[in-house]
Amino acid sequence: MRITGISTHVVGTPWRNLTYVQVHTDEGITGVGETRMLGHTDALLGYLKEAEANHVLGSDPFAVEDLVRRMKYGDYGRAGEIVMSGIAVVEMACWDIKGKALGVPVWQLLGGKVTDKVKAYANGWYTTERTPEAYHKAARTVRERGYRALKIDPFGTGHFELDHKETLYAVSLIEAVRDAIGPEAELMLEMHGRFSPATAVRLAHELAPFRPAWLEEPVPPENLKALEKVAAKVDMPVATGERIHDRIEFRELFENQAVDIIQPDVGHIGGIWETRKLAATAETHYMLVAPHNVGGPVLTAASLQVGFTTPNFKILEHFNDFADAEIKKVVKGAPVVDPEDGCFHLSDAPGLGVELDVDAAAEFPQQQARFDLWAEGWEQRRPKGTEQ
Repeated sequence: MRITGISTHVVGTPWRNLTYVQVHTDEGITGVGETRMLGHTDALLGYLKEAEANHVLGSDPFAVEDLVRRMKYGDYGRAGEIVMSGIAVVEMACWDIKGKALGVPVWQLLGGKVTDKVKAYANGWYTTERTPEAYHKAARTVRERGYRALKIDPFGTGHFELDHKETLYAVSLIEAVRDAIGPEAELMLEMHGRFSPATAVRLAHELAPFRPAWLEEPVPPENLKALEKVAAKVDMPVATGERIHDRIEFRELFENQAVDIIQPDVGHIGGIWETRKLAATAETHYMLVAPHNVGGPVLTAASLQVGFTTPNFKILEHFNDFADAEIKKVVKGAPVVDPEDGCFHLSDAPGLGVELDVDAAAEFPQQQARFDLWAEGWEQRRPKGTEQ
């Protein structure tokens, strides 16, 4: 079997473009991959056009390791977010092809299952007025849909510092959410790399009574010494990793033991097998894995293949029941969260278990998607000029 070409399809919304890639073969089997780029979608499409000619055409889709190696190192330049995302979409499509050809799910090819279900946590649910009352109502809706975990960034446009007034307001939002979801549900506290170490530590202490399940990206990701400083002074798990695009770059994070939970994005770190390798290294450092997942159904399905086969897999992020829920129709067989237990359940469908509906995808053309975490009202995910 050989790869005869790739085709790209961008599904657009005002705040995110989802890039789907189909990998075609001479035996008529097609695989699909997906990633979500922030402001770099056209750059990704340009890279994929060159990579198709330089590395992908004529390749054996079963030889995933070799194809990834050639795409990553064959151009000599250091691979960053765009290259690693391009590798990821092709890589996961190859796994999809391999599973379909053999008639087995990808998780079976990765060593088999270690669990029948993966817990989900909701994100994108707080696209509402930023008040305690509105957040309380929205959080109740999340619980009513069966989720046992959810995440929130309550800090507005905070950057490095957060004044006393804004701190009190953030506390009031978290208090309302905790009241709405009850004491047993997990509440993940997101900081989006906003703060200085001192501010992050202070806010963590202010919010500790509401028992956050983790403190996510408390400081910008470039300075791991700053993250280490925070981890030493807070009494809750620390999570980070969505903006690291090469598993090799996690080395320092493992060495300094600054985090408890790593959050690689399967769509940015080279795909399914690269993430599984990283998870194995994390296991030797007694760290959990909870992938970043702001993608649609295909990226969710790919992340679940890792989840079902990984002993130290904690939980998977899920946007698609809340933000842009209508895009679920572009994929047949989209993973769903069971309202009875708030989990994704194991599927025996071959490959990734999903199929891209190209006609449905065409109903959501690429947009000038914009997501600015420093702009007022960012949490509503309605960029300026798109308000209704």
